[in-house]
Amino acid sequence: MATVFPFTGRVLDETPMLLGEGPTFDPATGTAWWFNILERELHELHLASGRKTVHALPFMGSALAKVSDSQQLIASDDGLFLRDTKTGVLTLHAELEKDLPGNRSNDGRMHPCGALWIGTMGRKAETGAGSIYHVYKGTVTKLFADISIPNSICFSPDGAAGYYVDTKVNKLMRVPLDPETGLPSGKAEVFIDSTGVDGGIDGSVCDAEGHIWNARWGEGAVDRYDTDGNHIARYAVPAGQTTCPAFVGPEASRLLVASARENLDEDALAANPQHGLTFELGVEVKGRFEPLYRL
Repeated sequence: MATVFPFTGRVLDETPMLLGEGPTFDPATGTAWWFNILERELHELHLASGRKTVHALPFMGSALAKVSDSQQLIASDDGLFLRDTKTGVLTLHAELEKDLPGNRSNDGRMHPCGALWIGTMGRKAETGAGSIYHVYKGTVTKLFADISIPNSICFSPDGAAGYYVDTKVNKLMRVPLDPETGLPSGKAEVFIDSTGVDGGIDGSVCDAEGHIWNARWGEGAVDRYDTDGNHIARYAVPAGQTTCPAFVGPEASRLLVASARENLDEDALAANPQHGLTFELGVEVKGRFEPLYRL
């Protein structure tokens, strides 16, 4: 049975997110990045100084990968775009479900080889409307179809295993991968079955020990699972709809946690104004920095 820990962290950013998602960290600049998907915003926070910038986007971005000091890759409902970090200029890199205008991108993460896995879903979370794709040097390959809410995309430290979930199904899947390409080398199997358990498996990161840190939607918590899928710890977060964590700090030793206000009524927000804020969990972790996306 998992050990439950109270919240010992802090509010990292007080800007309420309608749907805070896709956090990541650039150790070269000490900057955390994440999206407010439904409001079409990219948020930038320099951790040491607290300097905050909000970048308006022409689309609903959901995942970001660093390409170089001057470029980022953004996954969105309009496709995959390269973003100039100085000017904000966006250039189309690859199409993503151009024939499915009712879909948008959602959870995504970088494989150690430099490939991006990115999930898509219907704008109203229609059952089976989305998929999960592998993107490498501009080539987009569909990996898994009939996904309703793609989440928890993350990878073992050696790149030999990938994880993902359809939050509507609530079964975290594990699939063997070719570490050199980030492509599946075998069949996906159930790793953690949360069918019938309160809360949804949302975004995840995999630490240097291969442990999975998962944001539990609806439960206001981050759950930690060991390499065998055992639920070993739950860390409370003062926002019910926790969405996704990211390793931050000079040593990737802290955990940023995003959250959301989506679908919460006025009474719920009045009862807890911290819904939708962005937090630092307050525990030391053995994290890893995200690889660069390879053009």
